[in-house]
Amino acid sequence: MNSSKEKLCSDCPRNCNLPRALEYSPGAATGYCRKVFQPTVARAALHMWEEPCISGTNGSGAVFFGGCNLRCVFCQNSEISQEARGKTVTAKILKKIYANLIGQGAHNINLVTPSHYVQAVAASLSDKLPVPVIYNCGAYEKIESLNLLKDKVQIYLPDLKYMNPTLSARYSGAADYPEIATKAILHMYEQTGAYRLDGDGLLQQGVLIRHLILPNAVENSKRVIDWVETHFSEGQVLFSLMRQYVPCGQSAAYPEINRFLTTAEYDEVERYLFDSTVEDGFVQEAGSADSTFIPAFDGTGVDVP
Repeated sequence: MNSSKEKLCSDCPRNCNLPRALEYSPGAATGYCRKVFQPTVARAALHMWEEPCISGTNGSGAVFFGGCNLRCVFCQNSEISQEARGKTVTAKILKKIYANLIGQGAHNINLVTPSHYVQAVAASLSDKLPVPVIYNCGAYEKIESLNLLKDKVQIYLPDLKYMNPTLSARYSGAADYPEIATKAILHMYEQTGAYRLDGDGLLQQGVLIRHLILPNAVENSKRVIDWVETHFSEGQVLFSLMRQYVPCGQSAAYPEINRFLTTAEYDEVERYLFDSTVEDGFVQEAGSADSTFIPAFDGTGVDVP
């Protein structure tokens, strides 16, 4: 280790075990996520484009973190997940950001891509909030890190991207993704128990599993549905089938995904879902595949008094 201001990091399944700087400075040591321990936030604002049980009428208090432990080649948020966009904050500032969003009427605090900052996130949640906290992630999580969030996070929102390790290796550099992600989701459920909605239909606790259908990957999507069907019964988790894929990031270098979904692809997966025993959840309309739904990562809401 090079400095007392660094420590070895193995917070996520990448297990870099490399010196990672505690605070940001130019050239500071990082791991696969390309970020130091101190969080970077690119936007903190009410967000209306989540599932209805999350966005509700007022919006979800979405805090978009910079960096990522997956860096998917098709990432719609690549300008923050893979580029140096955002402002550095502390756990104390995160608490102020949460309070500001709650003051605006946020139904929940929605932590978007927080995995590589799990220690700081846990510290920022030392005081129980008056609204549910959502951990919105790519499901590539270590059990030990999830344990830091026990009794601090009420809702897990994992995106179960792949059941095919060839795809996860090609697009996310993680051949072990299916094994890691499915174990993580089962542990999330152990923490929260069955999902619970309030009288207004807003999610108060539980796991909502998302899945984004990729072009030329219908069979992968079917295997995701199979896994959810096998491991959960009606009333236990929610499932959200997403058709919002837009070729972004480095998609141009991967011709097989450098296009929108076809109607036939989506319809085949949707029929498969409807023929399964997975009952509780959501599907998306065709109009969701539009880059205008990607928010501006311009630092909105990060500078709080």
